[in-house]
Amino acid sequence: MIFNQNDCMRISDDRYSRERARMELALRFLRHEARTQTIRAWTGLSDDRIRKLYRSYMSQARRPLPRHRGKSPHQVAYFSRSLRLQEETVALASAAARASLPGAETAAAAGSLPGLTRGELLCQAFEAFRLLLPSAHISFEHAVFLATALARGDQLRLGDCSDCGSLMVTERLLLRGARCPHCAGAAAPRGHG
Repeated sequence: MIFNQNDCMRISDDRYSRERARMELALRFLRHEARTQTIRAWTGLSDDRIRKLYRSYMSQARRPLPRHRGKSPHQVAYFSRSLRLQEETVALASAAARASLPGAETAAAAGSLPGLTRGELLCQAFEAFRLLLPSAHISFEHAVFLATALARGDQLRLGDCSDCGSLMVTERLLLRGARCPHCAGAAAPRGHG
């Protein structure tokens, strides 16, 4: 059989480049210790394919990466549990905005947040966030939840402090003007000494 030069398979063909992008994003999510269900939602890969990727590439890493099980984070109260988490949440939301991860308006227009391009932007935002705050408590799974909640806009939103104007992440249905933790702390009554 004689093959024409034009008949050769190229790895860069469109039909293969999308599959390659899905695999690369899955590996990036695995490095950030994402759960299988999260990787499936953002890449479209099957659970079996994700497990095989982990066994092939991640299980032999210098430091074996843990595989988290169970439900992904889903409570917005996590982001306001402490002053540190509130500050980390704002830093992460800011990194997501700088990475052009869509907010509520554009994600609603686009249909939904998960997808290859948005997954890559989410990874860029999380990696920039971890460079800024290497000892941050917010995990990648929490970053996925935060990005999704902000994009949906039904539980969380970006806003400004009513006193100083600094960026804040607040619950969607606040009855009065939101104040950042620093302004709220400055207005708190001091004890008598």
